[in-house]
Formats: sequence, structure tokens, C-alpha cells
Amino acid sequence: MNQKVLLFLLFIATISATSQELLSFKGSKSYRATNSWNFICENYALTGAAAIQIAKTEKGEILKITIETTNPAFNIAGIVYVYLTDNMVIICSDKGIRENTENQIVSYYSFSALEMNKIKTTDIQSIRFNIKGNASKFNSQTGNFTAVNRKTYFSTTSDKKNYATAAEITALY
Repeated sequence: MNQKVLLFLLFIATISATSQELLSFKGSKSYRATNSWNFICENYALTGAAAIQIAKTEKGEILKITIETTNPAFNIAGIVYVYLTDNMVIICSDKGIRENTENQIVSYYSFSALEMNKIKTTDIQSIRFNIKGNASKFNSQTGNFTAVNRKTYFSTTSDKKNYATAAEITALY
């Protein structure tokens, strides 16, 4: 009996450890993180989605926003607004921590301990961000965009429409 309980606990620990991802912060250090959520971004014509991920660090928590682009000189900059399902708004100021690759722009924002406690108990409803750069013909869009916590554009009533962000963030602790 004791062996079965021990085996069951080992199985549960293995599943919970492998369900989390790592977030590579500016290509250097890796932190435990939630799965990457592809929030729907209807107004962004290039892909229609933004990848959102949250990681736990020794100094706090990091919000990572990634979006595809046709111009790597663009960046996600300025204030980011995180809207929660209980109508609370968390304002993240730009610290200038970003990286660009050939087809993706990435920005990092931090949360305070108080903000993180709120995000652990309440799901994220949407995230509002700005893409800045000098636009020209055949480039990605610039301007203000909202990434909404929805898994797909279309779904039925039986589908799970949203990501359970609070549950995944709580699993980091």
C-alpha cells in the first residue's frame, strides 16, 4: 500500500514539473514560467495573436509579450495595461527590456509582489500594448493593440474559450 501511495505521489510530482516551461530572459538566464498563451489580437493583421508568458524570478515576476513582425526594428514599448476578470487594471511601466529577432519582437515587464498576488487569484482578461517604429509600405502595423484571453476566434459553447491564467501562475509557487 505504501509503495502505491509513493508511486502515485511521484507520478503527480513528475506531471506538475513537466507541465511548466522555461522563460529565457534576454537569451541568458532561464526561469520557471507558465505555458505560452496565444491571446487573440484581432486588430493585428499579420498574425492575429500575441504570445503571453509569465515567469517567476528571484526578484519578482516577469511578463513576456511576443509578437511576430516583418520589421525587426519595431518594438513593443510604452505602458502595458493588464486587465483582470474582476475589472482591476495593472499598469506596467516600460523598463526598456526588449529583444528583437528576424521575425519576432519581445518585451519584458515586471510585476510587484502585490500585483502578482492579485494575478495568482484572478484570470487575465486582456493585455493592451503599443508597437512603435517607423512604418512604411508592406510593414507590420504599429499602434495600440489589445490581446484578449481567448484560445480561438470561433468556438462552441462546450469549448473552453479562455486560458486559466491564475491556475497556471499559482502552479509556479
